[in-house]
Amino acid sequence: MRRHFFVRRNLARLLLRLARWQAVGRPPVKGVLVGAPHTSNWDWVLTMLLAWVNDVQIRLLVKKEFFRGPLGPLLRATGGVPLDRQSPGATIRELLAEADEHEAFLLGIAAEGTRSKGDYWKGGFLRISQQTGLPVTMAFLDAPSRTVGFGPTFTPSGDVVADMDRVRTFYADKRGIRPELFTPPRLREEGPA
Repeated sequence: MRRHFFVRRNLARLLLRLARWQAVGRPPVKGVLVGAPHTSNWDWVLTMLLAWVNDVQIRLLVKKEFFRGPLGPLLRATGGVPLDRQSPGATIRELLAEADEHEAFLLGIAAEGTRSKGDYWKGGFLRISQQTGLPVTMAFLDAPSRTVGFGPTFTPSGDVVADMDRVRTFYADKRGIRPELFTPPRLREEGPA
């Protein structure tokens, strides 16, 4: 098993170096990762390389439609979890039970919900954190600086605007691979900007 992690970590380092990207920051042992900007399918590849460089498994919520066909086994093997966005409750409950059973557990959520520009982020990362006590870590990629990494970790206060102000401040200077598709961090319950 150690050899598996050694090979995976070194492969990830090599691929990041060849692509001229670098991984930064350290992952928490347990927590909810909110990842942004999410503007390209390459975001998933960079997230997997970030996880491998750090020898962690990120359980990434991915819409169930992506698991059809040949992509399904690859997504499952790399920590992807199919999510029915019309009825996410059962999947979330299963993952939270898994978090209780394991010493290390990272649940990754792309709060933008899509690679296209939208009006609002989805607030599931805050709700899951508040319900479970798991902290939120802001994971990111920044195309201009070619960095992918783990940013600060916080425990939501319950004040949605204050918590989202913290999120907005962190992501203010991050640019996705296709920056025109980025949805600025704002939850529907906060109202328009």
